[in-house]
Amino acid sequence: MKKRLKKILAIITIAFVLTGCSTSSELITLDTKISEVMNDGFFSAIITYPLAQAINFLEPKVGIFLAITLVTVALNALVLAFTFKSNVAMQKMQEIQPELQKIQAKYEGRSDDASQQRMAMEMQQLYAKYDINPLGSMVSTFIQFPLLFGMYSAVRRSSAVANATFLNTNLSLSPSQAISQGAWVCLVIFVLMVVSQFLSMKLPQLLSEKRGREEAEKHHKTYQKPENPNMAMTYGMLAMVAVAMFSIPTALSLYYCISSIVNIGKTLVIDNLTHKEAN
Repeated sequence: MKKRLKKILAIITIAFVLTGCSTSSELITLDTKISEVMNDGFFSAIITYPLAQAINFLEPKVGIFLAITLVTVALNALVLAFTFKSNVAMQKMQEIQPELQKIQAKYEGRSDDASQQRMAMEMQQLYAKYDINPLGSMVSTFIQFPLLFGMYSAVRRSSAVANATFLNTNLSLSPSQAISQGAWVCLVIFVLMVVSQFLSMKLPQLLSEKRGREEAEKHHKTYQKPENPNMAMTYGMLAMVAVAMFSIPTALSLYYCISSIVNIGKTLVIDNLTHKEAN
């Protein structure tokens, strides 16, 4: 049921974004009025316009690199304020994966209704034990889709991104264009984005394994590393992100890189808080 709901939410979100997104490539400058982008669609007016203007406003004061960085951090902080409980639920879900797998293994090969109901009941009891709402863990994912599209559109249309440079390099270049032009700054940002994204995806699993070892040592047991059937999907998603970002302005790779670093910090803080609660 949870997987189905995730698919449904993803489809709804993508549909929401695509119906509201504009194909306009007209640059947004500090002199551009919001009324001028209203014809481009409500998405451009409520998400793309403020993000592009924030970058435009900050760039003369701190430079394009820090402008994008500050907007990214502020955007992530705003999202975290509304999705903190959802992020805690996601992290707890990662920690209880070994117990969930035990329940699923217990009923493996038993497809009759009675067995499926008992499995669902045991899983629900496990969620209740750790105070987890499985549906609540999807809120963060739901919100991030339109913001990613919005930031892509803002980067594409911001006059600051189009005209400003960082270390004599225009961040509107894509990594693929940077290769032919020898713009090594863009390539470094792209590589850092891939590395930080990988660490961001991998960290919850590493923390879960660390807690598992600590718990096993407490009870003088041998720790058995749980199987993670989602790793292939994780690597697949990372590959998809890398391929997509390779042909998109490097400014968006910078956004993704900073978001991943913020996410790493958020994961460590939430892990520390939940671990304190458990003790």
